[in-house]
Amino acid sequence: MTTATSPGSWLDPDRARAWVRRWDRQQERYIADREERFQTIVDVVEHVTRADGEPVVLDLGCGPGSLSARVRERLPHARLLGVDADPLLLAMARAAYPEVGRFVDVDLTDADWWQGLGVDRPLDAAVSTTALHWLPEDALARLYRDLAARLRPGGVFVNGDHLYDEQPLVGELATAVRQRRAERVGVLDNEDWAAWWSAVEEDERLADLLEERRRRGLVGGDGNRLSCARHVTLLREAGFRAAAPVWQVGDDFVLAAVR
Repeated sequence: MTTATSPGSWLDPDRARAWVRRWDRQQERYIADREERFQTIVDVVEHVTRADGEPVVLDLGCGPGSLSARVRERLPHARLLGVDADPLLLAMARAAYPEVGRFVDVDLTDADWWQGLGVDRPLDAAVSTTALHWLPEDALARLYRDLAARLRPGGVFVNGDHLYDEQPLVGELATAVRQRRAERVGVLDNEDWAAWWSAVEEDERLADLLEERRRRGLVGGDGNRLSCARHVTLLREAGFRAAAPVWQVGDDFVLAAVR
């Protein structure tokens, strides 16, 4: 948890929200239908939770809190917990969305990632967007087993991400469909990933958070490049009763799994 002396504790809400808005725009360069992807994820969560209840929802790899904020808008009584290992993005989430829920520093590759989260009953839902492709396959399989053990019967895991096809020719077509969609929507002129991080580097007030980020070795990469079919297999092996895409634009998927 952030304390008064921790890096980024000075980050005021207005400045954090400005950075998050800029983050959202650069993400749309790669996911033209990002808002629809968000709403689809929340549609699934809302469908399996009671409107007058207090569902427990876990946001895996929450980043600066964009998905958590959308869940809160639709499910104002939900108990939301966002987890991430990036200290800079977590600081932005905490400052930008203090009313949304708790944002906790957690490395999902750790076998004991669940310890210390303070969740006292089974989850109703776990969600994620553009995050779990960073996990090695063995860590992802373990995470899926952990989720299956902690979701209530009928609870859901919903993941929005770029997923690959095991047939290279089909994968090429799916990528082309997503890119053409981006051209039509007009997001290709948005700031890109590298430019956003370059701008962050130029903000001296973020230096401590960036240094901590480098210390943790958060440098990116190609990710696990798993196919949608492989995710489904891992989820079924973990103990989910069913798993399949519920939304797709090219190689951009929302994959839902029912416990």
